[in-house]
Amino acid sequence: MSKDRADQSIQLCVVGGAGHVGLPLALSFARAGLRVLIYDTNEAIFPTIRAGTMPFAERDGERLLREALDAGRLDFTTDPSRIAQVPVVVVTIGTPVDEFLNPVHRVMRECMDALLPHLNEKQLLVLRSTVYPGTTEWLARHLASTGKQPLLAFCPERVVQGLAITELASTPQIISGTTSEAVAAARRLFERVSPEIIELTPMEAEFAKLFNNTYRYIQFAITNQFFMIANTAGVDYYRIRDAMTHNYPRAKDIPSAGFTAGPCLFKDTMQLAAFARNAFSLGHAAMLVNEGLVLYLIERLREIYPLKDMTVGLLGMAFKADSDDTRASLSYKMRKDLQLHARDVLITDPLVASSHDLLPLDEVISRSDLLVLCVPHSAYRKLDTRGKPVIDIWNYLGTGSFPL
Repeated sequence: MSKDRADQSIQLCVVGGAGHVGLPLALSFARAGLRVLIYDTNEAIFPTIRAGTMPFAERDGERLLREALDAGRLDFTTDPSRIAQVPVVVVTIGTPVDEFLNPVHRVMRECMDALLPHLNEKQLLVLRSTVYPGTTEWLARHLASTGKQPLLAFCPERVVQGLAITELASTPQIISGTTSEAVAAARRLFERVSPEIIELTPMEAEFAKLFNNTYRYIQFAITNQFFMIANTAGVDYYRIRDAMTHNYPRAKDIPSAGFTAGPCLFKDTMQLAAFARNAFSLGHAAMLVNEGLVLYLIERLREIYPLKDMTVGLLGMAFKADSDDTRASLSYKMRKDLQLHARDVLITDPLVASSHDLLPLDEVISRSDLLVLCVPHSAYRKLDTRGKPVIDIWNYLGTGSFPL
C-alpha cells in the first residue's frame, strides 16, 4: 500500500503524540477502533514505543500499546505533511511559562505555523493542552488570515498523569469550538472515549482547565502553610489535621502537606495570574508557599542538625508519588539548595531512570546521616531506614518526626 493510501486510512493524528498527554490519548482512541498517527519531533522515542514499551509510567498503557500495535492501529512520523490526509488533528502542545512566569505564546504559534501548510477546511483541529485564555479565538483569527479554516475546537485534558487512560474513560469531557460545526465534530470524536460531554464556549473551557489546576494548587498551599505554622509553633500538624478531619465532612478534603510541583499546577496558576494582570494575589501567594516549603525545611534542618558535617539522602526525585516524571520536581530544588549547606547530598528514586547520578536506595540509606522523604512512593511504605532520622513532611511513614 502506498503512503498516501495508508494516510487516507488514518482517522486521527496526535501532534506531540509521544508525550505524557499525547500518547495516552492516542492509545485511548486506538482502543476505540481508530487508526492513529503519532506525530512528534522526538523521533528518538519511536523505537521504544514501536517495541511495545511505554516511555513513562501509565496505568494500562503498555497493554493498550501492545494491543494497538498488534492491531495495526498506530503509525509514527516526524513529517508534518502527512497531517494533510488526516480528518482529525489533535494538538497536545500547550502554553508554557518563561523564567519571569509569563506565558510563552511563541511555542503555540511556532507549532501551528509548522502545521499550517498541511491543514484544510475539511479537518477538525483540536487543541488539547492548557492554553492561555483567548488562545483558541486568536488561533481562529490567525488561521483565517492565512486562508486556512479547519473546524477548530478546544477540548482540555483534565486527567491525572499516570492515570490518563483510566480517567479519560470515566471523566466528563469538556468540549468547545469556534463554530457549531466544530462543537458537533468534537462531540462525535470524544463520545468514542468519554462517558459524558459538557459544552462550553472556548474561553469558558480555557478557564475551566486553569481554574481546576489552580484550585488544587491553592488547596495544597493552604495545607503547606498550616504545616509550617504548626511546625514553627512546636506542635505536630498531623495530630491537628487528624482531629480536624475525623468524622467532620466539611474538612475531609484537606490534603497532606508536601511538595507541590509538576508540569501543570504551578504553570497554570501563573498563566491565570498573568491573565489577571498580576492581580491574582491568591495565586501568587500559593506559589510563594509551595515553592517556599523547600527553603523552610532547609532552614529548620540547619537549626537542628550540623548539616555541614552530614550527608543527606533525598528519597524520591519525581514530582509526585508513584510517577517517573521529574519535570519541575521540587526534589531537585531541595537538592540544589541543600548542597550549599550539607557535606554531601545523595539522591535515589525507584521509578526515575532519567538522572545519571541516582543511587540505589540501600546505598543512600547506608551512606546518609539524615534522610528526607521528598516523594511518598508506594515502594517506601515499609522502608527500613536503619535507625537513621527521617524528615517526612507527608507523615507517610508515621515515624513521628514532628515537629522538626
